[in-house]
Amino acid sequence: MNENIYVGLDIGTTKICAIVASVNPNNEINILGIGRSKSEGLTRGVITHIERTVESIKAAIHETEAQSGVKIQSVVAGIAGDHIQSLQSRGVVAISGADQEITQADVNRLIEDTKKISLPSDRKILHVVPQEFIVDGQDGVYEPVGMAGVRMEASVHIITGLVTATQNIIRCVQRAGVSVSDIVLEPFASSDAVLDGEEKEVGVVLIDIGGGTTDMAVFADRTIRYTAVIGIAGSNVTNDIRRGLGILTTQAEEIKLKYGHTHISSIAENHSFTIPGIGGRDPMTVDTQMLCQIVQPRMEEILEIAALEIKRSGYQKHLSAGVVLTGGGALVKGTTDLAREVLGMPVKLGIHADSTGGSSVKLRILCMQQALVLSFTRSRIVRAVSLPM
Repeated sequence: MNENIYVGLDIGTTKICAIVASVNPNNEINILGIGRSKSEGLTRGVITHIERTVESIKAAIHETEAQSGVKIQSVVAGIAGDHIQSLQSRGVVAISGADQEITQADVNRLIEDTKKISLPSDRKILHVVPQEFIVDGQDGVYEPVGMAGVRMEASVHIITGLVTATQNIIRCVQRAGVSVSDIVLEPFASSDAVLDGEEKEVGVVLIDIGGGTTDMAVFADRTIRYTAVIGIAGSNVTNDIRRGLGILTTQAEEIKLKYGHTHISSIAENHSFTIPGIGGRDPMTVDTQMLCQIVQPRMEEILEIAALEIKRSGYQKHLSAGVVLTGGGALVKGTTDLAREVLGMPVKLGIHADSTGGSSVKLRILCMQQALVLSFTRSRIVRAVSLPM
């Protein structure tokens, strides 16, 4: 009862996950319960069917409550989708205190000043991430509170999203019987789960290949520098398999996870497998190389677009830690090898440092949900549950 309890909700294109976790004074996380349900109301990370999404959220919440014994009242929800956009902004304020010492109130005023940008009426600011402070012309300041100065500037990274997309997330969660205390961009959550401080300092790219979108975040000098969302991801690979082999979507997804390979050169043995026929037709025999010829072009397309975004960020030459892959799409065999070939830099699969044992799917869920909790604690989210159930 003395620990802070937090609830995270990851609303994805292929699945919806919920978590209840406690965080002790040492910032150690104890997972109390995790719920998961199939997502049927989203397209490329955006809600397209309210009722189906509500039912999926209810199922995930119910399973989480049953595991944790906690009655969930409020959640912090993740947001993604190809409507997410980012931009740079600057602001400046004068330090008016008698002793000219910079306070947190001065920093807050400066952040508000950076928000004074022209945005279309259908977009809203989701996050403002300070990248660098400049005090009396001295740049490279990251923690200005307590310093002396008369003029403070800041360079910030602003994340925006569609107002309607945000409203639809809130509406669906509320119709599922809980409220939304805050919304967090999914790449922020993923980065807290699978990246460490050293990687963020020397420069690293996070590529989260989900079901409906591929989310990217570029980090350098300990802060986020660039974000992008690509509207092509794992569902496109599944659809290619479905069309290429003439099978059902459920069969295509199962085959992708069990036999899929994205890099034909790294296939050690060319195994054959049988796909049951549809409507009484004869079974079909397919081998791993044939399946790879369907999967690899789409994964190459995703990674090539990611390479263009990395170049667009301007930090291509400042990414000593290379690329960290995460998300369900990154679990397809050969993806890290293909990424090294396409991106031309070191690539590793991102796994949370505290994750031990379990299948890759379970690790993925745990990483994502631990990330959401980490992001939420940093956002100073209020207690969101009532005890006991």
